[in-house]
Amino acid sequence: MSRPQLPKRLVATIVLFSLCSALFMTTKTSARAASNTLPSAVSSKISPDLQRLILSGNGDTRVKVIVQSNSSTSNLLGSLLNTVGGLLVNVLANLNIRILDVEANSVEVLATDPSVSYISLDAPVHSSGHITNTTGTQQVRAQKSLLGLNNTLDGSGVTIAILDSGIDTKHKSFATTGKIKFSKDFTGENRTDDPWGHGTHVAAIAAGDGAPTSGAYEGIAPGASLVNLRVLNSEGVGQVSTVLAALDWLMANKGNYGVRVVNMSLGTPAINSYEDDPICNAVRKLVNAGVVVVAAAGNNGKDADGQKIYGAIHCPGNEPSAITVGASNSFGTDARNEDSVTSYSSRGPTRSFSIDSYGRVHYDNIIKPDLVAPGNKIIAAEAVGNSLIRKYPELETYKYSTTNMKLMYLSGTSMSTPMVAGAAALLLEANSSLTPNMVKMLLMYTAQPLAGFNTLDQGAGQINVAGAVTLARIVRTDLLGLLKPTFGSALLTQTAPAPQTTIGGLTFTWTQGLVLKRTMITGKDLINKYQVSYGQGYLLGDGVNEGLTSQSLNYNMWVKSVTLGSYMTKSDGSALFGGSYFLSNALLLGDGFVLGDGFVLGDGFVIGDGFVLGDGFVLGDGFVLGDCSLGDSGPSMK
Repeated sequence: MSRPQLPKRLVATIVLFSLCSALFMTTKTSARAASNTLPSAVSSKISPDLQRLILSGNGDTRVKVIVQSNSSTSNLLGSLLNTVGGLLVNVLANLNIRILDVEANSVEVLATDPSVSYISLDAPVHSSGHITNTTGTQQVRAQKSLLGLNNTLDGSGVTIAILDSGIDTKHKSFATTGKIKFSKDFTGENRTDDPWGHGTHVAAIAAGDGAPTSGAYEGIAPGASLVNLRVLNSEGVGQVSTVLAALDWLMANKGNYGVRVVNMSLGTPAINSYEDDPICNAVRKLVNAGVVVVAAAGNNGKDADGQKIYGAIHCPGNEPSAITVGASNSFGTDARNEDSVTSYSSRGPTRSFSIDSYGRVHYDNIIKPDLVAPGNKIIAAEAVGNSLIRKYPELETYKYSTTNMKLMYLSGTSMSTPMVAGAAALLLEANSSLTPNMVKMLLMYTAQPLAGFNTLDQGAGQINVAGAVTLARIVRTDLLGLLKPTFGSALLTQTAPAPQTTIGGLTFTWTQGLVLKRTMITGKDLINKYQVSYGQGYLLGDGVNEGLTSQSLNYNMWVKSVTLGSYMTKSDGSALFGGSYFLSNALLLGDGFVLGDGFVLGDGFVIGDGFVLGDGFVLGDGFVLGDCSLGDSGPSMK
């Protein structure tokens, strides 16, 4: 089960060889007007996208290119530029860079200058604010006329409760009259604004209005309403009791405000078994009452040395009924072919535990997260005068100067979580009869498995709003009726679509499977037939019988045509179980195992009270943090 660690130089060599191989294959298979390959002497100096343009036969297209040089002056480059009829657009002298306007084919000539080190396209740069594109949300905006829906699918009629550090209600992301239905402080500070700055950002990702920025920085469900429940104080810290008070309020008042979704971009170390933990139990009650609860996985996916670690899922992310969300990195683009799981995103299995009467420790070992969503360098609303900006001024985007329109960057599973909360609102708008388990099922079934990452890294895969909404529209609408659907009866009102979605030019296959506590299940009848576990008051994992080393299905709850897995994989990007063997599920049934990167830790390893985070925070008894640990790109919030 351990994996040998390769020397860094060998790894670098392998990576370089892979890149060279990829370029070689590209040049061998692409069409070019003059020849099938670029001259080998210059190809290493030309970016792959520019090479593709040349080899496509469109090399006569005029483009702007960035030319990096080894020196600040190059007489040869100037004469070569004149020869090919190019134009000098700009000189960045301190960086030894020139911006040129040339025909694409001309770069082969320019690359012959020994002082030129690299030439690349002056490609568009998109901030990671365009979350509605990369998640597939924008694709469902224009589907309003289908099935009698109005013009756009934007979360209208659904309320999302945000448990966080408050919301700056004067920010233009929340300017719509009645957008924030109710605000309440549970910290004792007697304020519901956001001096810390975390909650405003989170709320805008879930449901921020895109009109002030002409849609550039729009929330996933901009038509949804919000309930602002402030549980983190001016330093971004709260207590379990404070969170419980807010959840208790929600149980009593959710119907008054139409709350169907709760976002919890916060957490505490998952010590108590989910069966015993008070926050987990409160979450379960909300889910059983028909509310979708979305929770952050946490930002402890690597240790102080930057090595990947497992078993650091936070509470309430360890609760099986919650939709637990890890962070992916979209690299600021809409295309999803290079998306990855961030290094800081907490991985499963859950390590909360109970102790029996004989003093034996029993770890939960639940597979988490359930999904991942973009969480790296996300741009959203900036609360006025917030502490995060004062502590980390580099988070300022400077995109807008108006005080109540400013935007900031944040990274972390805190940012991924409201993307899924917003997606849940869209699904409920598309089909208001969906149970929380059905919302979770649709999001997992249509997710995109990210190649190269295992089940404990990404759960079912990266969120695919377009695919999930497509299915939600055709799910039967009597799931919440007095007469529930019959077990094994048709779940859809028409034939299921092909299990594929195209986003940002990439067509990918859905996972077509579900994560169920300590195992996974796959099969077309997960979507074609109604399963008992889809009903309210159940866990999706109910109906799985567990022995000491094996699992089996209860066929009174699951149809016989679905398949239960006995192992987890390192995904190859295809449907569930596509890829290489990673870990047997039998290990999750036993006590005491948690994975490290190439080794196994035995009994007694828990991330408990007193564990020190890299940013200097200490998680003491009872604290709930929107932590400010260091992620892939600077400060990251959970």
